[in-house]
Order: sequence, then C-alpha cells, then structure tokens
Amino acid sequence: MKSRAAILHDVGGPWSVEEFELDPPRAGEVLVEMAAAGLCHSDDHILKGDMAAPNEVLRSLGLPTMFPTIGGHEGSGIVRSVGADVTDLAPGDHVVTSFVAVCGQCRWCATGMEYICDAGIGTLTPGMPTDGTFRHHTADGKELGHISKIGAFAEHTVVAASSLVKIDPDLPLVPAALLACAIPTGYGSVANRGGMRGGDTVVVIGVGGIGTAAIQGARINGAAQIIAVDPVEFKQKSALRFGATHHAATAADAFVLVRDLTHGVMADTVVVSPSLITADDVRDALKLTRKGGTCVLTGMTAQTTRSISFDLQDFILMNKNLAGTVFGSCNPRADVARLAKLYQTGQLQLDEMITKRYRLDDINDAYAELLNGEIIRGVIDFGFG
Repeated sequence: MKSRAAILHDVGGPWSVEEFELDPPRAGEVLVEMAAAGLCHSDDHILKGDMAAPNEVLRSLGLPTMFPTIGGHEGSGIVRSVGADVTDLAPGDHVVTSFVAVCGQCRWCATGMEYICDAGIGTLTPGMPTDGTFRHHTADGKELGHISKIGAFAEHTVVAASSLVKIDPDLPLVPAALLACAIPTGYGSVANRGGMRGGDTVVVIGVGGIGTAAIQGARINGAAQIIAVDPVEFKQKSALRFGATHHAATAADAFVLVRDLTHGVMADTVVVSPSLITADDVRDALKLTRKGGTCVLTGMTAQTTRSISFDLQDFILMNKNLAGTVFGSCNPRADVARLAKLYQTGQLQLDEMITKRYRLDDINDAYAELLNGEIIRGVIDFGFG
C-alpha cells in the first residue's frame, strides 16, 4: 500500500514529507494507522547527528547506513491488520507505541525490568526486529528504515507486536501519544529511578515535555517542593501550571534557591532533562543533590561526550547516587495503563501539555518552534485540518 511519512535522507535533514510503499505485516507484526505522533528531541538528535552518523561516514567504515529513515517513536494509533502469530492484538484495537520493545522472555523482562529488554537492542539499526528485512520502501524502491522500529511520523506503519501497548478504546488517541515516551520517561525518572517519597524536594533541570512529566510525577507522588530550572521564561511559567512550586533560569540560581528552601540540605532528587546533557549539567546537578540523594540523567547526550568532571570526593563521602535511565525505568506493559488511569482520573495533565497540534506537512516548522522553546509538547495530529 502507499502512505505518507516524514523521512530523513541523511544527517542534517530537513524532514522530507513524501509518499512511500508499505508491505503487509508478516509474522509477529502489526499494521497501524497512526492517529498522533509527539515531537521529541530524540528525533532531532538523529537529524543533527548527536545519535547518528552521516551515510558517507558509515560507508567509509564499511558499516550499514541508517538513512533513509522514517522519523518518530512517540505515537498512538489503531491496529488495521495483524500478521501470523499475533494473538494479543486485533484490528480495531487502540495502541500506543513503545520504543522499548518487550519480549517478555529475556532475563530483564523476567526480573521486572522490561525497560532494558534485550529486544530493544539495535533500536536504531534499520530493518524489522522480527527478521531484519524491510516493510517500508521509498517511492523508487529503496529500503527505508523507521526510527526505533516505530516510524510514528507516518500515516501508516508496520511494527513488531512487541513494540505496541494496547490501551482503553475510550482513551483519546491524541493525548495518549504522550504515554509512548514523554510521560513515562519523565514521570518514571522521579517516581522510579529517583526514588522520591512524599515530602521530598525535587529539582527538574530542563522543563520541556519530559521535564514537565517529571514535575507531574513529583506532584502526584507528594513532593513538598518542586523547582523547575530552564532558561526559557515561557517554560518556567508553564512549569508552575503542572506542579512546580518554584522556578529558576540557571543551575546557579537554583543552587541558591534550593539551599535556602532546604536550610542547606539540598534536593532529595534531581532530574536532568535538557534537550542535550553536557558535562557541566551533570556537575551542576550533583551540586544540587543532597548527601544520600539521587541525580537522574534522563536527557540524551551527544555521541562525542565521553567524560564528565565533578567533585569525586564529595560524591563518595556524601554517599550520592548518579543514575541513568531509559523510559523512566517504566515497564510498558504495566505502567502505560497506570499512567492512563492517572489521566482519566484528572491527576495527570496530558491535554494541557500539548501546546500545539500540527499537520504532518508542517513538521519542519514544528521542530523549529520546539527548538526555539515555544512549545512544551507539539503533536502531529493526523486528523488535523
């Protein structure tokens, strides 16, 4: 069948909205008609080369190229057909995507850590996770990858059943798209990886989509003080609507604020979620973290960032924790439903996080507004205008 998608042909972009050919799903695969796709910085990191290398470089090393590829990993849609051996999904089911595939059988799934499932390895390598072949093809017949094995920036896509989570059909599909990445990643960074408890002080550095979800996670779980740190005034003020009690423009300003608020104790949990984490961000975040506290690195960093520098003696003697996380250390099969219930009961604000809806053809303008700090979460609404 023919469909349309936003495609990257190489590092540097731009996104090219064009028609492509899509094969039917094979064993273990599902055809999804997309309803919405969230605009996440991760896809822009691939465009800029923070998480990818140009075709020319990879070819010179004798390595397979990543491009061309369909963008998007945060999405929601409706199942239209299923391949052989798919028993837990059927045509008409409403789903959200999971860029962390869940096999349910590996060591990590068996021990309650679906977020690092072995099936998620190679998520940026082109080809279907089921057999390594391609279902997506350019109009002139070239093999076409799909980011995170999802390709949410497409009107239709074929994905492995292990990369989908069935949701309540009464859940609105457009806000539900945020349950595919931004919400679990941010919320879980606080509630799961950060280990915060009621009455804690939480600092969130970078309050875009993921940071805003982290603020909501802190609020819902009873944080007493939530400090939002972002250089963009619009985002600082927006954070107050989602539960932040205080805001600051820089980590240096936040240090003084948190020191005064906690009488020198500092923050119990610090979540670092700017668009791109630098070594200085880590150093500053650890200064904001109390002794015995936890600093969670949630944002992405450039491939070239290989080391960080911080006060190691303070880190050791103050018993601090520095943690990485993927998907907020959430388990897609269980936690998406729990987060959806928080939305349905009015505790988790999804609609309010969507600053603006876009048509697929406007994706380059949408990312320009994201990078200019004009939106919290933008969504491509495939039913829009």
